[in-house]
Amino acid sequence: MSAQIISGKEVSAQVRERLRKDVEQMKLKDSNFRPGLVVLQVGDRDDSNLYISMKLKAAAEIGINATHMRLPKTATEEEVLHSIREVNENSSVHGLIVQLPLDSVHKIDTEKVTNAVAPEKDVDGLTSINAGKLSRGDLGDCFIPCTPNVNRLSAGVSVAGKRAVVIGRSKIVGAPMHDLLVFFFIKLSLIPFSVSVQVGKADILVVGIGKAEMVKGEWIKKGAVVIDCGINHILGITVVVVDSFFVRPCFLCVTNSDIVVSRSCVPKPIDRLAKEVGLLSDEVELYGKTKAKVQLNIIKRLQSQPDGKYVVVTGITPTPLGEGKSTTTIGLVQALGAHMKLNVFACVRQPSQGPTFGIKGGAAGGGYSQVIPMEEFNLHLTGDIHAITAANNLVAAAVDARMFHEATQSDKALYNRLVPLSGGQRKFSPIQIHRLKKLGIDKTDPSTLTEEEITRFARLDIDPSSVTWQRVLDTNDRFLRKITIGQAPTEKGYTREAQFDITVASEIMAVLALTSSLEDMRQRLAKMVVATSRSGQPITTEDLGVSGALTVLMKDAIKPNLMQTLEGTPVFVHAGPFANIAHGNSSILADKIALKLVGPDGFVVTEAGFGADIGMEKFFNIKCRYSGLRPHVVVLVATVRALKMHGGGPTVTAGMPLPKEYVEENLDLLRNGCSNMRKQIENAKHFGVPVVVAVNAFKTDTEAELDLVCSMAKDGGAFDAVRCSHWAEGGAGAMALGQAVQKASDAPSNFKFLYELELPIADKIRIIAQKIYGADDIELLPEAQHKVELYTKQGFGNLPICMAKTHLSLSHEADKKGVPTGFVVPIRDIRASVGAGFLYPLVGTMPTIPGLPTRPCFYDIDLDPETEQVNGLF
Repeated sequence: MSAQIISGKEVSAQVRERLRKDVEQMKLKDSNFRPGLVVLQVGDRDDSNLYISMKLKAAAEIGINATHMRLPKTATEEEVLHSIREVNENSSVHGLIVQLPLDSVHKIDTEKVTNAVAPEKDVDGLTSINAGKLSRGDLGDCFIPCTPNVNRLSAGVSVAGKRAVVIGRSKIVGAPMHDLLVFFFIKLSLIPFSVSVQVGKADILVVGIGKAEMVKGEWIKKGAVVIDCGINHILGITVVVVDSFFVRPCFLCVTNSDIVVSRSCVPKPIDRLAKEVGLLSDEVELYGKTKAKVQLNIIKRLQSQPDGKYVVVTGITPTPLGEGKSTTTIGLVQALGAHMKLNVFACVRQPSQGPTFGIKGGAAGGGYSQVIPMEEFNLHLTGDIHAITAANNLVAAAVDARMFHEATQSDKALYNRLVPLSGGQRKFSPIQIHRLKKLGIDKTDPSTLTEEEITRFARLDIDPSSVTWQRVLDTNDRFLRKITIGQAPTEKGYTREAQFDITVASEIMAVLALTSSLEDMRQRLAKMVVATSRSGQPITTEDLGVSGALTVLMKDAIKPNLMQTLEGTPVFVHAGPFANIAHGNSSILADKIALKLVGPDGFVVTEAGFGADIGMEKFFNIKCRYSGLRPHVVVLVATVRALKMHGGGPTVTAGMPLPKEYVEENLDLLRNGCSNMRKQIENAKHFGVPVVVAVNAFKTDTEAELDLVCSMAKDGGAFDAVRCSHWAEGGAGAMALGQAVQKASDAPSNFKFLYELELPIADKIRIIAQKIYGADDIELLPEAQHKVELYTKQGFGNLPICMAKTHLSLSHEADKKGVPTGFVVPIRDIRASVGAGFLYPLVGTMPTIPGLPTRPCFYDIDLDPETEQVNGLF
């Protein structure tokens, strides 16, 4: 039996000669130029020493200035990374090879170290960026590992249409060899039959294994090309070995946790990313190497720049099975930016730490579509939520302190303490002058006020039963849902029932998300209503005298936070209001800055919380109303298994295997559940914006199921519907979605709000219930009716509506899936977030601070004291 055997020595000599001539040509153009190579070796292995000596010898022959850097086996990961960064920044070095020990003294993350090498210096072609470019065929824009590249260039045979078998799966040989062969239209057999059967079918056999004589000569097809990439001695044909067939990771086979995936990619330095997106150095405040805040003065600099295209990502009615809106948002921007080469920004909410340590885990996206570093994203970030906690609780303290002091002092004593003597005279502060003007008292000298004016100025006369302002904490704690405050003897018996909310439910968070400038934030903070006086007047933070201090506490939080995705596309992470009692969208400021930075041909993709009936409706009717921005496309995320639940599928129990209905094909169940998707498409079209449905695919989905969802989405009025695999494949898995969004953004649209602000409060609520939820009508219960009358009288009737309703159903009953009909929405109460700028009707009971489950996520979270890495975070 004969087969063509290719001589490695001959190929190597040919390649060296060609490279030597290339270097000579470069020197003719620039006599001072000499290509530089650094080989960084950690530890001292015999095989590494042999490999490195061969590299250094070859470099000298070619004319490359090669340097051998050594680090001891005891080197830490950070010391290795520091050395790599130094080489990356050295302009005289053009290539870097890193050799790590098999058994280092300190734990070293190989993926992290590999990806720390600058892609343009990664001559081994091992970084995720080079490997990704290779896998999609960008051969002219990446480094190809040397052994596969030599094999490709030197085989000397026609390869198109041939069948190949690649044995071995290493990143240096097997994996890239597979990608190269696929790119050249070779058929790879991926079915694991017996070794002899696989080898016998191969026109081209590539072996990258170091164990000899496991494939017999008689197995090899006559005329086949055998390429041995190992160091085995060739004896006739019996030269190759097999440990397993290399199989390209198939669709949806990610097995690493999100944090492991996150750490597999070293982020760009954040100052470099800022420069890439068009930010000036004095517009960026660095918070370490991976996050930064952006100054608001950039808005003025870019005010004449046309805005980019504006895309909002929403979803079908959520289920416990998950739809993946955040993952889709990140996958889409990676597709648009890293793969379609468009300017792009993602704008997402900052997650609460409560669910991070409770039941949900992280919220940075997932798989290969994440914001990184995910532990920074999910924990403190730059401290915005802590600033909101401090500001909110300062208001709460001011409310109770004011009620206490008014209850225990005379008018005169109270006035003298509010306007104390300083240097022998009393003087009003600026915020007190504002209160005097509000009361119609046109005086600035404290000594000229009458007794009646002193009483009106000094006493807010808060009705304790009317206090709506609660303390907050960014922790899930069910035992703070109802508390009694003032029980210490120093409070003299002035107790009252109160509660804690989670920080992201604070009105200050909603103010941050809806503000348009520092001045606007100051005004919104001042208008926040905390209670009502006994005479029925709203009491604001300005009345309490605390609004200026709140602005000081929030002065840094107002600046958007810059981060990045796994594929290096930029992300603004800013604000994180609840999507039930607040509007559930990231900040207007982040969107506005991003739209200017991407320019007219770029895209800004933001995400609305919960389903389209909640987050998207509020995005349009509240956020867009205040921002003045008009979206171009709605992306509606759906999954086969979630739609099956809406079609009548069984309930799911946490920690238990999914029922068979969700893992086996069931077209009838799926068809019934698609009614929910079609209703949410209809909801989006109420606002006159094109809808693209993103079917977030799972490995249990069948082709027939995915096709059915896409077909029913288009029949239901979607501009397009595409399947996505961005969780497993990153931006490459959302290319079809990116192309559909780009086309939809050019389609005609006729944006409009759902209701006019001047309508009565009850009518605005009714329009939302009937058009968005599909209700027959609403029912105002007595307390809600009272609030309608009160807020109308107080001048708040023209505010938009922010419905506080369960997100698990289109109706007010969480267990009603699909598209419920024949129901009336009961409005239990209505509350006002006047500073944020909306009224929120309460539909049923709405917990505002979650509780911890029996086994919270914090059981799995810990810190490695040696590396300081966070472990177990989602």
